[in-house]
Amino acid sequence: MPPAVSAVPPRPFWQTFSIFVLPLVLTNILQSLAGTVNTVFVGQLLGVEAVAAVSVFLPILLCLLAFVIGLSSGTTVVVGQAWGAKNPELVRRAAGNAVFLTLVASVTLSVFGLWQSKSILMLLGTDPAILSLALPYFHVMMAGLPLIFLQIVYTALLRGVGDSLSPLYAWVLTIAVGLTVTPMLIHGSFGLPQLGTMAPAVANLIGNTLAITLLIILQRRGGRVLQVDRALLAKVRFDAQMTATILRLGIPTGVQMITTAVAGLVLIGLINQFGSAATASYGAVAQVINYIQFPALSIGIACSIFAAQAIGARRPEQVAVVTRTASIMNLVITGGLILLAYLTSRHLTSLFITDDEVLELAQGLLHIALWSILCFGGSVVLSGTMRASGTVWTPMAITLSVIILVQLPLAWWLSRRMGLDGIWYAYAVNFTLGFALQWAYYQWVWKKRPLVALDSVSASPAT
Repeated sequence: MPPAVSAVPPRPFWQTFSIFVLPLVLTNILQSLAGTVNTVFVGQLLGVEAVAAVSVFLPILLCLLAFVIGLSSGTTVVVGQAWGAKNPELVRRAAGNAVFLTLVASVTLSVFGLWQSKSILMLLGTDPAILSLALPYFHVMMAGLPLIFLQIVYTALLRGVGDSLSPLYAWVLTIAVGLTVTPMLIHGSFGLPQLGTMAPAVANLIGNTLAITLLIILQRRGGRVLQVDRALLAKVRFDAQMTATILRLGIPTGVQMITTAVAGLVLIGLINQFGSAATASYGAVAQVINYIQFPALSIGIACSIFAAQAIGARRPEQVAVVTRTASIMNLVITGGLILLAYLTSRHLTSLFITDDEVLELAQGLLHIALWSILCFGGSVVLSGTMRASGTVWTPMAITLSVIILVQLPLAWWLSRRMGLDGIWYAYAVNFTLGFALQWAYYQWVWKKRPLVALDSVSASPAT
């Protein structure tokens, strides 16, 4: 059975935390690399129009993922607290309710998407010239939506009980299938059908199916609490109290994801006004920053899970240990990557850009914003700790307020006075001010409150 915070650790806590975090980081990096490589496959083997057709689905996928990640976030807190409280029955109850909500939502969205596929693509302003290429990809992705959602939710549930290795194995399989099968389906190799733009979507569907199967096998072989058996399947039903708790905890995460994405589109619009060189440099800088953010995001997820387990185990003093460990790890790992990126900034940006003039521009922009990722990591750790106790709305309000009221207007104002640099200074201000406000709320408000388990956890007797 995976280790929980409530157990006496056989090693120092920072080692337990590190062992849990590493698979999270690797999973995030592999997922990003797979997406990049699949785009290269489509572009190199099918052409620019095919890339455009596949890219049309990205904003739709982002909105869909905002829902399921929000659902997963809320469920992970409940599962983490239940696991810390040594209450496997409640773990299964939360998991069953999450799976039920996932199935209902994903099937409903899938049917609606398939029914209104052409109307949705036209509403997004899809060029009629690529509509015939975009529709097949859209259809397969929407048909496979339940599998995509189930893999994400099951992964989150397993992490909630301290298992980050099984999800890593599953995502490695998903990615390996995608990278292997996509070019085969594009070419029609080995007697397989030649599917064109449908190829990456079909490969993804196959990968999701095999990954979920692998997760089920791994859990059953280990006799673990989330193995798919009669006890778990009996809990796959609507639970009003659990649904209310999960949605209360998860909705802020989904709203934050969508708002951040929309803000990103606004900023890209500002950047595009400075020409194609500015847009190209943005792409390179964003890629580098994304990879450096992965460890910080993973540390934040781990912090939330371990803090939830500590709260469920009624060990509030352990929450401070978790937060301190996560903060130090963010400082060391994220800070170390930032320093390395400063030292190798030209080499990093040259991975995405070959033009010397654009390369110089991208390197300068990277230097402006790079340091502030450390503040981003600090915010993720603090908000993760607070989310573990059920405090979600205020951290979300802080993040969204800084983006909407500070970053966007500041980016517009500075871009008029400093040019392109001003937009990136606004990024740095956003991360820094966001961290300062999150820390102030955490230190002066949240820490003064008693740490108690959620009602759904405290009301359920341990078994």
